[in-house]
Amino acid sequence: MSPGIGRLGLIGTLILMVGLIIVTLIAMASALLGLLGAVVLALVMVPLVLRDQHGRNALQSITARVAWWWGRSRGWHLYRSGPLGITPNGEYRLPGLLAASRLLETRDSYGRPFALVVVPATRHYTAVFECNADGAALVDREQIDTWVAYWGHWLASLGYEPGLVGASVTIETAPDLGHRLEEEVSANTDPNAPDLARAALREIVWNYPVGSARVSTRVAVTYAALPRPGGKRRDEAEMVREIAMRIPGLTSRLEMTGAGTARPMTADQLARAVRMAYAPDAQSGLEATEDQEMRWEDAGPTAAQELWDHYVHDGGHSITWGMSEAPRGEVLSSVMTGLVAPHHDIARKRVTFLYRPYDPGSAAGIVERDRKDTRFRIGGVGTAARTEIDVVRSDQSALEEARGSGVTRFTVLVTATVRSADELPLAAAAIDTLAPTARVRLRRMYGSQASAFAATLPLGVVLPDHLRIPGVVRESL
Repeated sequence: MSPGIGRLGLIGTLILMVGLIIVTLIAMASALLGLLGAVVLALVMVPLVLRDQHGRNALQSITARVAWWWGRSRGWHLYRSGPLGITPNGEYRLPGLLAASRLLETRDSYGRPFALVVVPATRHYTAVFECNADGAALVDREQIDTWVAYWGHWLASLGYEPGLVGASVTIETAPDLGHRLEEEVSANTDPNAPDLARAALREIVWNYPVGSARVSTRVAVTYAALPRPGGKRRDEAEMVREIAMRIPGLTSRLEMTGAGTARPMTADQLARAVRMAYAPDAQSGLEATEDQEMRWEDAGPTAAQELWDHYVHDGGHSITWGMSEAPRGEVLSSVMTGLVAPHHDIARKRVTFLYRPYDPGSAAGIVERDRKDTRFRIGGVGTAARTEIDVVRSDQSALEEARGSGVTRFTVLVTATVRSADELPLAAAAIDTLAPTARVRLRRMYGSQASAFAATLPLGVVLPDHLRIPGVVRESL
């Protein structure tokens, strides 16, 4: 929380204080000029004071709108690939923030192949794990509490990972076309089985996938080649070697959190998952040709167009929301169940939890600074009840950090993909209905749908590192 007066952040408070001093000095020389200066100061302060329901001030909204129109006038909202596109060699590369990304495949210390996504712009390296989450159905409460505790330990341990800058958990629901069931049944059917048994199996293969959904859980961890400012930048070989040694430990600890068996994804598996996200109609063909390897250079869409409030890509229409307010009060383990579950009005849905852990060295200073900032805002008459609760929470956070808990920044992104533009209102209404049950406030990512869509993919996109305005300035507004 940024310290400030009223609705103003640190920057707004400094502008107000300096402006008042300047206006006072001018008024001492000329009352008319002083009045004019006061009017100018008021006009400057209005965009910093006015805030919407999501906490964004008018200056941020105006800046987003101007940046959108500037990019649109230059054609940055359009993307074309393939033989008739702008990509080299007729490739179907990913658009936007992932355009220059590369995919490496190597083996970890257990000898398992795994893919590594390299983003040259930020020098980030991301490994992705696929999990078979057990779910909470018919599970004792004690076991669920144990999973939650281990999940908290796993998040806290990320702060001790050298060079780790982010982690994400992506839960994706998509239609189950039944190809895997058909292959499993065909491989295990005895050719000498009775006709009745074979007919029953064929009926199961035909009817079971109708109306069913497949839930995929993927965890991504992102490391930076430059672990800290002023440190030594590691080359690609060093990053591959270090991440390969850390993957077994990360996956083994994940299995105790209820994630089931966690295994690193290969290059082919990751490329197919990304291709299905950008081209929903390609799911049937990709599942039917699993014996053919998918290249990373062919995982992107043929055409994509970003609009102010949604994103169009290869037969899919998507809307992405971002969390503007975290759940308040007591949060139970089942709070996100409705939001992550399949929905009949949404063809494909991704709910991504993004984490950026603080290292233990800076965590103590951060919680103590938050205590001071919240106490600064509580002074005076008419203090809001939420501000008083924030003081209690900041004290509790400082106490828990002193006892060894980790400090992590987090947010939630939700992407809903449908087949046509006519289905977008239904998808938007479904998410607006599910968000209150999850006790989160979601804001549609106006003007940045393409980037937000890429961030929901399990590819380790750390959005703050792609922004031009420093984080210190953004947090002080």
